[in-house]
Amino acid sequence: MSALLTTALDLAGRTVPTLPLRAGKLPFGNCSTCRDNACGGRPVMLAAGPCACPRVCHGWAAATTDPTTLTSPAWARAWGQAQAVAYHPGGAGLTVVDLDNTDAITWARRHLPATRTVPTSRGEHWIYRGAMQSANAVRPGVDIKSTMSYARWLGPGAGTMAALPDVVRALVVKAPAPAPVVRSVVGVSMGAGGGVCRHRTPVYLDRGIAMAEQQITEATSGVHAVVYRTFLAVLSAHGQCGCLTDVHVGRLFAAALAKGESARHCTDAWTNALTRLGL
Repeated sequence: MSALLTTALDLAGRTVPTLPLRAGKLPFGNCSTCRDNACGGRPVMLAAGPCACPRVCHGWAAATTDPTTLTSPAWARAWGQAQAVAYHPGGAGLTVVDLDNTDAITWARRHLPATRTVPTSRGEHWIYRGAMQSANAVRPGVDIKSTMSYARWLGPGAGTMAALPDVVRALVVKAPAPAPVVRSVVGVSMGAGGGVCRHRTPVYLDRGIAMAEQQITEATSGVHAVVYRTFLAVLSAHGQCGCLTDVHVGRLFAAALAKGESARHCTDAWTNALTRLGL
C-alpha cells in the first residue's frame, strides 16, 4: 500500500471519512456514468440522489471510512495517481477554519477561541468540534470547510480542540438581500379617449403573475435562465405602467426561492431584466 492509502486507512479507523486528491489538490473527476451528475448524485449531497458508484466520484461525497472501499480495485488507480489525502470535516463532526495568510491568522487570534491548529503552506487550519455549513471567502483569506466540503489532511496538528463557537457560525450568515425596487412609471393611455391602462384590471394582471409563477415552478433544468426570462417577460408586459406592486414581485421571488434560487440570484436577475429593458 502507498503511504497515502495507509494514512487514509488510519484516519478511517478513527471515523474520519477520507478520499484521495490528484495533482493540484483536487478530487478525481467523475466517471462517465456520474459526469455532470447524470446519476442523480449521492444521498448525502445537496441534490440527493441514488448514486452508489464504486469509484471515487462526486468529490467530498466520495469520502468514506469503509476500508473495503478505500482498498477496492475501483479506487486503486486513484491511489496510484494520488498526490494527497483529503477528509470530509462535516462527516467527522468537525469544522475547519481555513486561514490563507498571515492577516487572516492575526484576525483569528484576536477574534476566535484557541483550538487545535494545523500549519498549511500559506497559513493555518483551525479545527473545531461540531459541523456547520461550508462557505468560501467569509472574510478576506478565510474559508469555512465542514459539511459538503473537503480539507487536505496535513497532520493532526497541535492544541486542544475546542467546541465550535457561535462566532464561527456567524461568519456564514449573510445579511438579507434588499427588497427589489420596482420603478414606477407614469401610466400609458390605451387610446385617444384617455382610457385606463388595461393592466390595472386585476384579473388580467393576476393571471399574468400566476402564469409566471407556473413557468418557474415547472422548470426542470436551467432554473437560473428560466427565472431571468420570466422576470424579463413580466417586466416587458407590466414594467412601464406602474401596475406591479411589492406583493406581485414577492410572489415571483417566492416561486424562484422555492426552486432553490438564492435571494441574491433573484435580485440579480430582476436588476438585469430592468437594465435590459432600460427601466
